[in-house]
Amino acid sequence: MKKWSGWRSEYANEKYDVIIIGSGISGLTSGVLLANSGKKVLILEKHFKVGGWTHTFRRDNYEWDVGIHYIGEVHNKWSPVRKLFDLVSDNKLKWHKMDDNYDRIIFPDKEYNLTAPRERFIPDMAEYFPGTEDKLVKYLDMVDASVRSGRNYFGNKALPGWLPSLSYGFMTKKYFKYSDRITKDVLMEIFNDKKMLGVLCGQWGDYGLPPTQSSFAMHAAVVRHYLNGGNYPVGTSRKIAETASDNLENMGGKLYVHASVDEILTSNGKTTGVRLKGGEEIYAPLVISSAGVVNTYGKFLRNSPNFDVFSKQLQTVSQTPSYVCLYMGLKISPEKLQEKNTNLWIYPSYNHDENVENYLQDRNKEFPVVYVSFPSAKDPAYMKRNPGYSTMEAITVLPFEDFEKWKNEPWKKRGDDYEKQKEKISQRILDKVYKYVPAAKNALDYYELSTPLSVKSMANYKKGELYGIDHTPDRFHQRWLKPKSEIKNLYLTGQDVLTVGVTSALFSGLLTASAILKKNLMSELMKN
Repeated sequence: MKKWSGWRSEYANEKYDVIIIGSGISGLTSGVLLANSGKKVLILEKHFKVGGWTHTFRRDNYEWDVGIHYIGEVHNKWSPVRKLFDLVSDNKLKWHKMDDNYDRIIFPDKEYNLTAPRERFIPDMAEYFPGTEDKLVKYLDMVDASVRSGRNYFGNKALPGWLPSLSYGFMTKKYFKYSDRITKDVLMEIFNDKKMLGVLCGQWGDYGLPPTQSSFAMHAAVVRHYLNGGNYPVGTSRKIAETASDNLENMGGKLYVHASVDEILTSNGKTTGVRLKGGEEIYAPLVISSAGVVNTYGKFLRNSPNFDVFSKQLQTVSQTPSYVCLYMGLKISPEKLQEKNTNLWIYPSYNHDENVENYLQDRNKEFPVVYVSFPSAKDPAYMKRNPGYSTMEAITVLPFEDFEKWKNEPWKKRGDDYEKQKEKISQRILDKVYKYVPAAKNALDYYELSTPLSVKSMANYKKGELYGIDHTPDRFHQRWLKPKSEIKNLYLTGQDVLTVGVTSALFSGLLTASAILKKNLMSELMKN
């Protein structure tokens, strides 16, 4: 497992063209692309590991991902997603195709399988819901149209100078046709079937909002992404960070851990560099923040003359829900666990919005969703490294407020009440897991619960949120959510700039690099 160099104060005296805050996939991608264009890049990471949501952690014979559970489209080496991953990793990153049955949507009365390839979607769904073939064709047509319309919408964000304003109406109009509508309204207009709504929105946890709150454009993007199945990085997601950082360093870029940024420095309306928590100041003509808009505008620029403007902008968006994740290690092989690598989405009823509301009002009610993933079954390298062992992860939403009283307490020193709360939640999750994966009960060897406080510490997300800011219809009208900030030479990257997830963060890095270099890097990517 790769280790990275820690920050030392003498590094501040070196000259850099670009400083990037954060080593998540968006920061790594923008860094690699800029280094490839000849710029001297410095990436600063507050933690001891690189990768953000693409890092892993170990406990004895067990290793878990903290963010990646599956990625679509990379099995096709000609897809934009695969091409960009190959470019960023210098073709060192390998992928394992999951079973065709990539997701299973589970309700108390019935289970529904989502199966690749795309051609199976309509006949399989029609088998569950007879007579809906024509409606399903219309649904997929809308999904495709929404995704296609997003290319101009997001492309507008990277245009130089006055072009974004001049072309905004033309380039965004088609996308708003889909993003302005909530998912429930679109689906009920087509199907008018509440059970079908529940099934088709069975992946809502992938974007963090149930059907009455989420933008249909976000729903469409996730559905389309997985229609041809899911994939997993061979060697776990840390290979993404390791291959990308190797590529960066081979091109002369620098990356240091234990380098926590405290402030973005500005002067006369432009950025000049950053100040670390240790007090060192590092100067560069360009700064990119991949730390999210809440951190960037609400914290790093607290002394900027623009702070009041930024504060008002932040009031126009909300943060996605926080969550807990139970990491389980089992003394049993994936084969004996009798689970392949199909993700399980477990729900108490077909009404996702009601499930969420009931739980928020009373924590004794059933979890609104429990997502179960089997990383060891998805990764052939894991099975070779750790024969006879397997891992599972189970995720559910949980409000940050339930843990807020411990937010100022240091890790591992939050007291017995905190540990009791974690254990109570863990046992409830385990009960749900055992119901659908019974072989896990006698094989469980280790478990550990991450809370919103864990996420707050790891990702620096204020409330331990899942996916940055919410993907409501209003979110897509926030024109300030783009790579180029209102401060000269300060740029943003990450899922707040695009949309949710690792793939989106990957492409946000490309978008930011395109804006800086004033090049259409997507076009160049697809030519190769």
